[in-house]
Amino acid sequence: MRLRLVAGVGGGMYCCGAMLLAGMLGGRLASAQALPTASGPGAYVTVGGTYSSFESDWGSQTIHGGSVYVDSNFIWRYGLETEARRMNYPNSTERQSTLLSGLRWSFRPKGFVPYAKLLVGGARFDVPYGLGYGNYFVVAPGAGVDLRVGERVRLRLVDFEYQEWPGFTYGALHPYGLSAGISFQLLGSSRTKMSR
Repeated sequence: MRLRLVAGVGGGMYCCGAMLLAGMLGGRLASAQALPTASGPGAYVTVGGTYSSFESDWGSQTIHGGSVYVDSNFIWRYGLETEARRMNYPNSTERQSTLLSGLRWSFRPKGFVPYAKLLVGGARFDVPYGLGYGNYFVVAPGAGVDLRVGERVRLRLVDFEYQEWPGFTYGALHPYGLSAGISFQLLGSSRTKMSR
């Protein structure tokens, strides 16, 4: 017999307010300086992958897995991030899988690039032995640091993400964890000429 968990789409947006405010206030204040002699990088698209370790908030276990992500930047500071992640429970067939997309703010154009993000989307929770699954709405603020190591290569040194599943069948679920990985720029300028 196959059991299907029923999920609702609920509130839970309160945890994202602080991240949204931080992203809007994250720009540097203007100062009295001469204009730069060159401009920063424009639009670009990168594709990458990470290894992730999360606290599952279900069964008090650490779960591990991987993700793929695409960063699509309109200009170097603002863009969209889309990620697909699958996390497996140890010694079990339970899984948490997410497909999320949303805004991403970068705070520098080259070198160490700190960023903040606010993603929303869907999640799937698979119960053991293939007995059923549930689909849920997810909100996921996060932040991290990328390191640009070449014209087209970036290391994702650390990415922290806090997920809220407000409509989880047995009460709201709050998985959170860290990821690290690498990405490659596929489209856009590979130059990062800046005055400083």
